[in-house]
Amino acid sequence: QVQLVESGGGLVQPGGSLRLSCAASGSIFSISTMGWYRQAPGKQRELVAAINSGGSTNYADSVKGRFTISRDNAKNTVYLQMSSLKPEDTAVYYCNANLKVLTGIVYDYWGQGTQVTVSS
Repeated sequence: QVQLVESGGGLVQPGGSLRLSCAASGSIFSISTMGWYRQAPGKQRELVAAINSGGSTNYADSVKGRFTISRDNAKNTVYLQMSSLKPEDTAVYYCNANLKVLTGIVYDYWGQGTQVTVSS
């Protein structure tokens, strides 16, 4: 059994910063890609940023230059540093991990989501 536990969401003013964390735990053999997605009310879930086990990253155009994704492989944890936040960044942010469990099967796991609200 695997769990992804997110933390760090909240209310922030425009121009402010937040840092999200997501820790994976359980019967994990290895993790390839970890990423953050978001879903705003009435919109589809979209990729925000992703990072593979080698550290290569990709970002949505809307967050390039403002958000930074990183990971600590020893802790099975991925982070999203968000700066210069805008009201349009308001959404529920979900952590995702593509990982291999101890049985050798590869799964996509999701966190429970954390609310980020950017408002004055």
